Amino acid sequence: MALLDKYASLAAQYRQLEEAGANPFNVPFDEVLSPTEAIISGRKTLLLGTNNYLGLTYDPAVIDAANAATSAMGSGTTGSRIANGSYDSHARLEAALADFYGRKHGLVFSTGYQANLGIISALAGKGDHLLLDADSHASIYDGARLGHAQVTRFRHNSPDDLANRLRRLAGEPGEKIVIVEGIYSMLGDTAPLKEFAAVKREYGAYLVVDEAHSLGVLGATGRGLAELAGIETDADFIVGTFSKSLAGIGGFAVTDIEGADILRVVSRPYMFTASLPPANIAATLAALQQLRARPELRRSLNENALRLYNGLAGLGFELGPEPNPVVSAVMPSAEAAFGFWAALLKAGLYTNVSLPPATPKGLALLRSSVSAAHSSKQIDHAIALFAETGRELGLLNAEMAALK
Repeated sequence: MALLDKYASLAAQYRQLEEAGANPFNVPFDEVLSPTEAIISGRKTLLLGTNNYLGLTYDPAVIDAANAATSAMGSGTTGSRIANGSYDSHARLEAALADFYGRKHGLVFSTGYQANLGIISALAGKGDHLLLDADSHASIYDGARLGHAQVTRFRHNSPDDLANRLRRLAGEPGEKIVIVEGIYSMLGDTAPLKEFAAVKREYGAYLVVDEAHSLGVLGATGRGLAELAGIETDADFIVGTFSKSLAGIGGFAVTDIEGADILRVVSRPYMFTASLPPANIAATLAALQQLRARPELRRSLNENALRLYNGLAGLGFELGPEPNPVVSAVMPSAEAAFGFWAALLKAGLYTNVSLPPATPKGLALLRSSVSAAHSSKQIDHAIALFAETGRELGLLNAEMAALK
């Protein structure tokens, strides 16, 4: 048996997608034109699956900051901050994030994935207990494995089930650390954070909130769901990413817990990964400044999200439970999702296919993500393409589609 034979079945499915010209996991972009458009297979295509929530990837201030940093400090750090030292811009970004969240400590990682790996594995070790929402992102589960803590899953968005799990652990030694997300990336639903915070307080647990998809999206100043729910003081750690609203790559954690700097020498994903290059740090700082200075971006984003959500719901699509910038349409099967995705791409609309085990309840999803940079006309065009494609594939009630 060859080393990779264990993946033979998956490889065969992958080849079938490639041969059919319908592989949503390997789409070559010929050219990216803006936050909302690209050339794909020679055709101008509307982008509705990029997580570019605030549309800042082409913001002049962000691009200028990246260019200036590269000219002044070079293209990369060529090592970790433990080995090669920290640039002044690393410290400035950490201070800016801490200031934005009103926290004492900020810690920057090289990806959002590593932020979860690094924080979760460092906080919860052997003898501790991690309580994870069942629909948690892969990075949360992987962080749990890396730290060797006992892992307990509770039902998605169920404070009662979390309380039951913590009650059973009440006499057990070790810390109890609860991990939830702000906006869940597959269906776009939010966590009941007020209720989770109350459970956390009752049982003396710690609470980590991953705001990857809610930073820049929710809250009076864009800090995320914890701000919107009014429970920021209950969130012991906020973790997030730069690759959504902040238009770059990287991740972070902020906290008020004393002695948090020790995490720099106990978090393996922080210690053993090359630090972010100057251009990325500078661009993220500039994007954070834009987020803080331009609340109209957040308003436009959420208006677009509501417009798309209501438009697709009006066509009869089954969607996630609430209108957020992640808008996912439930497909009857994986094959239907692939077919719908391919037809939309051919028509000039780029979305995402999301399948188990990444999706909850074994759902096959056609996932869209909205940007503040989308115009109302673009959103309406996307809705029209969903209607046309749904009719052609027999996945949409013709009478309802005709209403659009």
